Amino acid sequence: MADEALLPTAADRAGPSWARSDWPPRPDDALTRGLDAADMLMPAKAASKAAEKAASSGATPEDIARAARDAVNALMLIRTYRVRGHLAANLDPLGLLKRDLPADLTPEYHGFGEDDLDRPIHIAGVLGIETATIRELVEILRQNYCGKVGVEYMHINDVEERRFIQEKIEGRNKEIHFTALGKRAILNKLIEAEQWERFLGRKYVGTKRFGLDGGESMIPAMESIIKTGGQLGITEIVFGMPHRGRLNMLGNVMQKPFRIIFHEFGGGSANPDDVGGSGDVKYHLGASTDREFDGNKVHLSLAPNPSHLEAVDPVVLGKVRAIQTMADDVDRAHAMPVLLHGDAAFAGQGIVAECFGFSGIGGYNTGGTIHFIVNNQVGFTTSPQFARSSPYPSDVGKIVQAPIFHVNGDDPEAVTFATKVATEFRQKFKRDVVIDMWCYRRFGHNESDEPSFTQPLMYAEIGSHAPVSEIYAERLIKEGVIDARFVPEAIATYTKTLENDFESATTYKANKADWFEGRWAGLNRPMEAVDSRRAADTGVATSELRAIGQVLTYVPSGFNIHPTLGRILKAKAEMIETGQNIDWATAEALAYGSLLREGQGVRLSGQDSGRGTFSQRHAVWTDQKTGARHVPLKGLGAFEVLDSPLSEFGVLGFEYGYSLTDPRTLVLWEAQFGDFVNGAQTIIDQFITSGEIKWLRANGLTMLLPHGYEGQGPEHSSARVERFLTACAEDNIQVANATTPSNYFHLLRRQMLRDFRKPLIIFTPKSLLRHKRAVSSLAHMADGTSFHRVLDDLAPCDPDKVRRLVLCTGKVYYDLLEARETTERNDVYLLRVEQLYPFPGDAVQEYAARFPNLEEVVWAQEEPKNAGAWSFINPLIEDALGQRPTYAGRPAAAATATGLLKRHALEQAKLVAEALGAGRETAKVAAGNELETSKQSLKEVS
Repeated sequence: MADEALLPTAADRAGPSWARSDWPPRPDDALTRGLDAADMLMPAKAASKAAEKAASSGATPEDIARAARDAVNALMLIRTYRVRGHLAANLDPLGLLKRDLPADLTPEYHGFGEDDLDRPIHIAGVLGIETATIRELVEILRQNYCGKVGVEYMHINDVEERRFIQEKIEGRNKEIHFTALGKRAILNKLIEAEQWERFLGRKYVGTKRFGLDGGESMIPAMESIIKTGGQLGITEIVFGMPHRGRLNMLGNVMQKPFRIIFHEFGGGSANPDDVGGSGDVKYHLGASTDREFDGNKVHLSLAPNPSHLEAVDPVVLGKVRAIQTMADDVDRAHAMPVLLHGDAAFAGQGIVAECFGFSGIGGYNTGGTIHFIVNNQVGFTTSPQFARSSPYPSDVGKIVQAPIFHVNGDDPEAVTFATKVATEFRQKFKRDVVIDMWCYRRFGHNESDEPSFTQPLMYAEIGSHAPVSEIYAERLIKEGVIDARFVPEAIATYTKTLENDFESATTYKANKADWFEGRWAGLNRPMEAVDSRRAADTGVATSELRAIGQVLTYVPSGFNIHPTLGRILKAKAEMIETGQNIDWATAEALAYGSLLREGQGVRLSGQDSGRGTFSQRHAVWTDQKTGARHVPLKGLGAFEVLDSPLSEFGVLGFEYGYSLTDPRTLVLWEAQFGDFVNGAQTIIDQFITSGEIKWLRANGLTMLLPHGYEGQGPEHSSARVERFLTACAEDNIQVANATTPSNYFHLLRRQMLRDFRKPLIIFTPKSLLRHKRAVSSLAHMADGTSFHRVLDDLAPCDPDKVRRLVLCTGKVYYDLLEARETTERNDVYLLRVEQLYPFPGDAVQEYAARFPNLEEVVWAQEEPKNAGAWSFINPLIEDALGQRPTYAGRPAAAATATGLLKRHALEQAKLVAEALGAGRETAKVAAGNELETSKQSLKEVS
C-alpha cells in the first residue's frame, strides 16, 4: 500500500512546466520555442481568413495570396516582439546603455515596405484586434513591449502562463494606469525613501548605511506586493534582502520605529541590556510587523542577513515552507517569500540557482517566490560586462522558466505595475517570477567610497541626474495630479516625524526581546551553566517501544517488499521482540516514532536520506513491482523524509530556516558523507553557530554528519570535527559523537524534550552502523534512562589497578577496546566523551577520581593532530583534571585522511598502540587486525 502523502500536491505539481508532460521542448530556435497547437495553427487560420475575406471582395488570385502572406508575416512580427521586444525597451534611467532596435523588429525584416504600412491586414484576433495596419501594429507592439517595461516570457512552455502575461500587457489601451490617489501614494513613498536617506546622511556623516539612493522605487514596489498579495489571499510574507536599502526597508516598509534605528546608530541595541548577545550592524538586522491595506492584514518579517548577500535566500524559503506546513497551507496560497537581490550577486552567486531548483520539488516548494533585483548596473567596483556572461543579471531565472519583468527604475508607475502583475502571476500559478529594476547607485559601495575611480562616465551622469522623486513629481504636476506645494509639504511632514524620533532616540530603552513569542511561546534560554547536565527525561516505556517497533516492521498486505529488505525487517522484528541487539538505524527510528507519538514533528532531509547512504535506514520502502512508496513512520504522526536535491549550501540553509520557524518539529539535515558539509560552510558560520548571539534567534536544527576513519580516503572520512569545535563558544551549539544506538536515541529525543533549542551537531557512524558491539537493548532506552555525556568502559575493572585513563570519542573506542582485550591490559581504562560541547568536565572529573593510582591521561583520536578534537579538548581536560593529557593519534596532515588502505591500517594500529602504551609488537599485530577490519568496513559502508 503506497503512502499517498508522498505524492506531489497540486501546488507541488504546479511548479515549473518543464516538470510536467510537455518537457522537453521542441529543438527549435527562439521564435518557435514553446509553440503550442493554437500558436502553430494561428498563422494558417489567419492566412485562411485573410484569403477568404479577400476572395469575398472579388480580389485577384495575386491579391488573395498576398493577403494570406501578409497575415502570416504580421503574426511573425508580433511573435518576434513577444520574444525580443525587451531588447528595445527603455530600461536604463541613465541612458548609458545604447540599445539599437534589432533588425527583426522592423516591418522590413518581415517583408513590409513603406507602401505596405497602411494597408489593413487580418490578424485573427491576436492582440485583441481582428484587422490592423502594420503602422498601427508596430505602434501597439512598441508600446506593449518596448516602453519602460520589457518582458521575457516566451521561454515558458506553459500556454496558460504565457497568455496570462499577454492579457496583462498586449493590445490597444494597455498603457499603465493609476488613479490620482494611487499616484500620490507612490510619490509619497518615493519622498519618504529619498528623505530617509538624506536625513541619515545629514545626521550620521560618513557612517555606513548602504543607502537606497538611486533605487528608491523599490519602496513603493514592496508596498504594491504587500497590497496586491493581501487582496489575493496572502496573510504572511517573509522578506530576504542584502544590506543595500535595508534600513530604508526597515523604516518605511517594515515600520520599525525610527527612534530604535536612530538608537542603534548611536551604538545602542534594540534589546534589553540583560539579554546579552554580540549584536550586529544595523543593516544586517531583521524585523517583523503587521501591515494592513484595504482591510487585509499581512504579517511581514524580514530575515536578518550577513554580508554574504544571497545566503539568506534558502533560509527565507525554509521559513515560508514551515509557515505553510504549520498552517496546513497545502496550496501555498497564504504565505509567500519575497527575495530582494543586487544585480551582481544575483548573477554571480550559485546559491541563487540552488534556490530556483527548489521551486518545483515536493518538500521544498513554497508556491513561488517573487525575486526583485535592484539592478544598480555595478557590483562594488565591477561593471556588468566584467562580472557576468549573460545579457541580464536575471537570466538565471530562466532555468525554471520564470517570467522576467525588466523595468526602468525612474518610472515608479512601471515598477509598481510590474510588481502587481508579478504578484498576480505568483498567486495564480504558484511559480517563481523575477523583476529586474534598472536603476543606479548614487554613491559608492558605501557612503565613504569614491566610485569615480572605476566608473567615471557613469558617475558623471549620476551627478547631474535628478532623483526619481523629482522626475515623478514634475510628471504629476504636468498631469494635474498634484500642485507645486505637495512635495515640500510632504517633505516637511516626514522630516518632522524623523526629527521627533531622532530626539526621542536618546532616551529610548528596550523593555523586552521578542525571540520567545508567537510560535516560540513556552520556550526560553537555558538558565543553567554551560557545562551542566541539562538532562531530560528521554526514556520511553518498553511497551511503547515495542508498539513502535511493530509499526516499523509491518509490511502492508499486497506490498511487494525487496527480498533483502524483507530479511532486514525480519531481523529488526526479532530485535524488538527480544529487546536485544538494537542497531543504530532501529534506535533512530524508535526515537523518531516516539517523538511522533508524543505530538512532535520530524523532518529529515539530505541526499538519499530515505534509504540512507549506507543502506541502513530504509525509512521509505519501494514496491518492487509498482514503484509505489510506503513510509512506516508516517502512520505515527507528522513525519517527512526527503531525498534532497544535490545541494549542501541551499538545503542546509532551507532546513535552518525551517527550524527557525517551527520549534515543535525535530528538523534534521544529513550529509551524504560528513566531508560534504564543506559546501555549506557559509550557512554554518553565518547562521547556525552565530545566529543566536548576533540576532537573538534560537533554533534547534540537528545536523547528521557521517564521520569515521575506515580507509576511504580524504573525501569520505572526516566531517571536520575541528571546525565545529573551533566555533563553540558562549553556549552556542551542541556537538556530540555517540558510540551506542541507545545514546543516539536519547540524544535525538533530548533535542525536543527540553524547554530550549540549540543547534545539535552529531558525528554519526559508518562502520558502526553494523558493528557487532555497537548495539543496545530496549532496556537502555526504557523509562528512567537518559543521554550520557560520557560513557564508561564496557569491561569491568579494578580501580586500584588503573594507571592510564584514555579519553576518546566515536568509533576509535571500539578499536581501542579490541586492542586492549587482545593484550589483556587491566591497567587502562577507556572513557568515551559522547558530548564534546558543552564539554562535560564535571563528569570526566568524577570518573578520574575513581582511580587513586592514576598516572597518565591520554586523549586518543583517529584524526590528524591538527584536526579532530585535540586542540579544543586538550585545555578542557587539563582544567577538569589538573593534569595535562598526552596525545595519541595521527601526526598533523594537510589531507584529512589517507586513501591507501595499508597505510590507513598502519596509522590506525600505531595510534591505538600509543594510546594503550603498548610496544612495537602489539602495534604490528594490531596493524594486521586493522587491515582486515578496514577491508570489511569498506564493504559495509561502500
